Amino acid sequence: MKYRSAFDIIGPVMIGPSSSHTAGAARIGRIARTLFEKQPKKAIVSLYGSFAKTYKGHGTDLAIVAGLLDFDTFDKRIPDSLAIAEKSGMEVIFQTEEAVPDHPNTVKINLFDNDNELELIGISIGGGTIEITEINSFKLKLSGDPAILVMHQDRFGIISYVTSVLAKYEINIGHMEVARKDKGETAIMVIEVDQKIADEVIQELRSLSYVSRVIRMVE
Repeated sequence: MKYRSAFDIIGPVMIGPSSSHTAGAARIGRIARTLFEKQPKKAIVSLYGSFAKTYKGHGTDLAIVAGLLDFDTFDKRIPDSLAIAEKSGMEVIFQTEEAVPDHPNTVKINLFDNDNELELIGISIGGGTIEITEINSFKLKLSGDPAILVMHQDRFGIISYVTSVLAKYEINIGHMEVARKDKGETAIMVIEVDQKIADEVIQELRSLSYVSRVIRMVE
């Protein structure tokens, strides 16, 4: 594991008790909320490995729901997140899984409302550091750094068009992954960048042909 800063080791400012089981879990939940673009009506949270064994004692359940409510890792409302979710009309179901994951701190989150669904798989590496490894069956690697997610049709030149817009605004790409369902079908770009992305950049990306959605990841 390559650490980018001391905060990857000592962890973020947070409501405890554990950076991996609490802060990391909250970040995964918040990314799921960001990708869903609104508060879901229902969430099914499937816990694997160490998460499945210790989630109640370490507050992983509270943290994930706090993230789904768009609370940050240091929000004082985290201990009350389950009650707040119920009051806000969000149904949350927790289930533990017996399958052995690639990483012990693994969670799958399925979000629903009347019109949309989202499935996300994330892992909490430690020190609050996370990776999103799958979104709606697309295999990828998203660390939670400033990033954009671009959903599009698999067509010639789309990747070039997107990166040209970023170059126009002098936005440096730190990491990029591309995946597709099949040739010519739905595809996804995950682009991690070195700085925050302004609204005008997002709007220009959304105006590109064959681009269906552009989501800005803000941490």
